[in-house]
Amino acid sequence: MNIETDILEQADAAFAEALAEALDIREHETGDHSKRVACHTLVLARRFTSDADKLRQIYWGSLLHDIGKIGISDAILLKQGALNEDEWNAMRTHPEKGYRIVSQIPDMKEAAEIVLSHEERFDGSGYPRGLRGEKISLGARLFAVIDTLDAITSDRPYRKANTFEQARDEIIRMSGTQFDPVAVQAFLAEEATLREMVDAKCMLPNDLAVPQTQMKGTNHDTQH
Repeated sequence: MNIETDILEQADAAFAEALAEALDIREHETGDHSKRVACHTLVLARRFTSDADKLRQIYWGSLLHDIGKIGISDAILLKQGALNEDEWNAMRTHPEKGYRIVSQIPDMKEAAEIVLSHEERFDGSGYPRGLRGEKISLGARLFAVIDTLDAITSDRPYRKANTFEQARDEIIRMSGTQFDPVAVQAFLAEEATLREMVDAKCMLPNDLAVPQTQMKGTNHDTQH
């Protein structure tokens, strides 16, 4: 890799991190939600691949999963009550909006597909394309489990965080419908690691960390 290419890749990485942070701020998220779910998704992804490029794409796709919400109005995005039908239809456009953003970033084709697919469900009842089973990218299937884990175990304006056990039970219950059973099994296999990370509200432990701007061209073991 020449110096110019390395500088461009680092610029892309910094841009992606900044986009994710901007959305977290706008949504009044705390605790680096986007980085947290991206790092946690990598824990599962490493059970399926040690390819640095694939891990990099899964990280960026998970990090930027909701970036399309930048195109959703504050009245809808920050509404405290339930959305009406028109508002819900507007909210459902965010994966496609996000795809249009991320697909313009060089070398993020697979990441853009995760952004487009992250609201799909394993049984085909998700959106925007109603994809089913393995037609949904692996990264999006893994991310779906982690996003639910983070949502349940994080504080919300209307409720306090629930326990890891409650999140695990919900994930198991939705295996085969919302979630890929293979992704759920990976979650259960990594339960101890994820529980520690959720309890600490942290990123990856040092021995699992993947420097995003250096991920390309570096192999990482799938064992923890």
